[in-house]
Amino acid sequence: MPTRSRTLAATAVLLSPLLVVPLSAPAASAGGSLGSSVAVDWSRTAVRTIFVERGTAPPLGALYLSFTSLAVRDAARQGQRLGSHAAAAAVAQAAHDVLLEYFPLSRTGLDADLATSLAMVPDGSKERAGVATGAAAADAMIASRADDGRFDPQYVYTKTAANGVWPAAAVPGGMAFPWLGFVDPVVDVAPVTLDGPDPVSSAAYARDYEEARLLGPKTGSTRTADETATAEFFAANSIVSYRNALGDLLDAEPMGLLPTTLLFARIDAAVATAFIQTWRLKYEVGFWRPAQAIAAGATDGNDGTSPHPETWVPLVTNPAYSDYTSGHAAATSPFAQVVRRTFGDDTPLVLKGSGTQRSYATLSALEYDTLNARIWGGLHFRDAMEDGYYLGHTTADRVMTAIR
Repeated sequence: MPTRSRTLAATAVLLSPLLVVPLSAPAASAGGSLGSSVAVDWSRTAVRTIFVERGTAPPLGALYLSFTSLAVRDAARQGQRLGSHAAAAAVAQAAHDVLLEYFPLSRTGLDADLATSLAMVPDGSKERAGVATGAAAADAMIASRADDGRFDPQYVYTKTAANGVWPAAAVPGGMAFPWLGFVDPVVDVAPVTLDGPDPVSSAAYARDYEEARLLGPKTGSTRTADETATAEFFAANSIVSYRNALGDLLDAEPMGLLPTTLLFARIDAAVATAFIQTWRLKYEVGFWRPAQAIAAGATDGNDGTSPHPETWVPLVTNPAYSDYTSGHAAATSPFAQVVRRTFGDDTPLVLKGSGTQRSYATLSALEYDTLNARIWGGLHFRDAMEDGYYLGHTTADRVMTAIR
């Protein structure tokens, strides 16, 4: 059934009263508190290993983050049957083993972090049982992802320049991660139905074109100084800043081992799932970005698009893939939706960037900035952002139903 684009404000109004289902945080025993802190610590370790130490790009890193969190969730559930100390050990071991499998060059740090976690667990049969449980959960996850389509060389993006098309020659080396849209899912949920980008001949496209043309260039833009700063802030890897902000929140208000591991598993599975569908659309639809569109404004056949010199350059350097739908939306909207449905829209987050930080009192305010940042940065048309946020919110809702 076709869907239609919707504004972020309208989406928030529709979703907030219907879908907020806060998890009740159990009273934490000493062991439960330990388990919660170990889960948050290993979430930070995963982010550090994947993105900081190894510099993995967000679309690929989201996959590995989901592998880790899903294994940890399984380990926590199995370990909890043996007691809280066993569960804490299971969480640490599972995270360590999954990360070590995919990032062996980080062994020294991972081994040290595991030793720190296990030192907080009393020695004995419970610790040994937890370690075995965690190792088994990691092994199961690693086995399930063997031959899952990662790096499959058969997928090569080959579209050539044409009206409305992002060409493979737009960047050296062509499309990044062309296989990602075909990789095995991390959770079994239905893809989201979208109506595709607005036709280049349409009035809706002309409106988006003019907005991008005026707001997105590096020089000569009608952006405000704050809009420029916002676009530049969110040009960095947002997954890192979101996850660190959430970790700070959970440090201040721990919610227990099982709810914490469930939260991370839902977030990471939703983000990975959104990235997979997003990359399938980028590969199959291949809609051009504002940079290509504006250079062709005089010949696109739409009287509503103002021609512009080929000197139009976006504020933020374009990545090596097409416009529709937004990859940044795939990183942001599933995260925001899972957190919204867990704690409510008025969840405060403090995002830390390079030498600066931004505080958001609500998730809707965060999403307003992140959606518009990609337009202010000259990276996307509004349709790609709105459809990307609808994709991310809907994917998150489906993943939350599937993972319990």
